[in-house]
Amino acid sequence: MDIALFLHALTGLLVIIDPIGAALIFNSLTSGSDQKHRNAMAMKSVIISGVTLILFGNYGEALFYHLGININSLRISGGLLLFYTAFMMITQELKYTSTEKNVDISVFPMSIPLLAGPGTLTLAILLFSQNETSTALISVGSAIVCILLLTLVAMITSKYLKKIIGKTGDEILRRFLGVILAALAIQFIYEGIRNISM
Repeated sequence: MDIALFLHALTGLLVIIDPIGAALIFNSLTSGSDQKHRNAMAMKSVIISGVTLILFGNYGEALFYHLGININSLRISGGLLLFYTAFMMITQELKYTSTEKNVDISVFPMSIPLLAGPGTLTLAILLFSQNETSTALISVGSAIVCILLLTLVAMITSKYLKKIIGKTGDEILRRFLGVILAALAIQFIYEGIRNISM
């Protein structure tokens, strides 16, 4: 395993998925549900997101190639999309509410757009497309699995997490991660422009 690549992928995914923020939203969506349903929704959300990210990350570039889209164009557009996501993280508050008891929230909004949304899918494609060796693919795949496992634990323990962190702590964390994501987005845009001009 390439440790440097693993840590790079882990950082990017940690920033954009934001396990703590996702867990707090998950808690508000399942506040009227019993613990068994909450655990089932957390597990289902993580499995759907993991399969989506790994499949789209591995085969998304081939799909764009058949559509005649250059990977560097994807880096630039993906970087712009990630920058927009970062801007929204910094300037706006993300809110989801659920009034129904034991409603299935695993696909929407937990998997899409929260865990495996456009920004995360774009990041997955960029990470997999830049590193095509088996060692690199294992490193990126391991980073995805680690972040999703961390998110799973955070969602299952979200009742306690909310008491510890609170709304103010989540707001500070989200905005800090947004700044890091903005820098990552600019890096993708820079690499895309540099490779196109070469």
